Amino acid sequence: MKCIIPGRHTKVFGKAVHSLSRIGNALWFDPLEKGLALRVVNSSMSAYACIVFSPHFFHSYHRSALHEQGAAYAEINFKCKYSVKSVLPVFRSLSTLEKNVDKCTIYTNVNEGYMNFQLFYRNGITKTHQLAYEECEPLQAVFAKNTCPNVLRIQPRVLSDVVVHFPSCQEEITLSVTPLRVSFKTYCEEELEFSKSVHTEMHLGPEEFHYFQVGEDAEVTFCLKELRGFLGFAETTSSYISVHLSKAGKPVAFSMENMFFEADIILATLAESEMGKSSQKSPGIIAGSKLCTPNPGTGVSNAISLSENIDSQQIISTKHGNAEDAQQDTVEETPNHSPYNKFCTLFFGAVSSQTQENADRMFCSLATASEDEDEDLCHRRLSQTF
Repeated sequence: MKCIIPGRHTKVFGKAVHSLSRIGNALWFDPLEKGLALRVVNSSMSAYACIVFSPHFFHSYHRSALHEQGAAYAEINFKCKYSVKSVLPVFRSLSTLEKNVDKCTIYTNVNEGYMNFQLFYRNGITKTHQLAYEECEPLQAVFAKNTCPNVLRIQPRVLSDVVVHFPSCQEEITLSVTPLRVSFKTYCEEELEFSKSVHTEMHLGPEEFHYFQVGEDAEVTFCLKELRGFLGFAETTSSYISVHLSKAGKPVAFSMENMFFEADIILATLAESEMGKSSQKSPGIIAGSKLCTPNPGTGVSNAISLSENIDSQQIISTKHGNAEDAQQDTVEETPNHSPYNKFCTLFFGAVSSQTQENADRMFCSLATASEDEDEDLCHRRLSQTF
């Protein structure tokens, strides 16, 4: 794989890497026929993001090419992933990239096992970064957003102005849509005393949206951290953000598209049954299938693992069997369950170049909450009511 990014686009590419780093710790590079795809999944598999840069974004783009000194291009299928921390230093200073960099060349040398990032500065200096990679099949979320009855299209700046009113310690927010308005509000798993809690709620009318389609009333709760990371990239563009959602327990998708790139983030949402239990003041008890209950020996959930380099039909497994068998188990109530294991939307699968015929098959996978943070952060919220 080899591509050349013109200087005017290096800041956008660097901003994409920085935004994806706020979602997950591993970054997948997937050269496709339609462009270079950057993918990321958060540690709890409740959020998936993908940015595909089209060939028009690059000065030149070769999908399957092995670059060697003094050798011609050789056809090769190449998919790899990196630690996000190793890629960030390449695009460290975003404010100076667009002004000082003439072009950025990215190419692979499979014989050496490195991907090379070369920054050619206008003053004649060339910086070369060699990053070791791990060959693997990319992950892909299996979610048909075109089936959602509710579609909203809004400017990134407006959505960022809404999110900024929620404090950084806010972990989840609730998005509700009706034909009359769209509401963003604080979500609390437990109802606190009125004197000790601060609730933030903002409303947008249909006139605030470029496109407004509400087929049915809906209310979904999802993690806010990953959305903040996606908005960081969206603000650098002039494209509208499209929001696709259906009902609680189904994923919500935020996407952008223009001639240079396609960007999507898919977030797991809180199941409707668990939202009802939290409103009935059931602190510390969250009902769910055995896939959602913690392992008593380790204190962590039996999350379904996603593996690479194996057949897509075997990509998802659990410690006690496959997902289909586990879903037939009886529902258990687990006391003192961590509030971060309540996201139970199943939407992850894996698609490899050898198994594209199975791409339309729906796989079952567990999506839990995004971060293992201290539970007492839920009680220290500083926000406003609108």
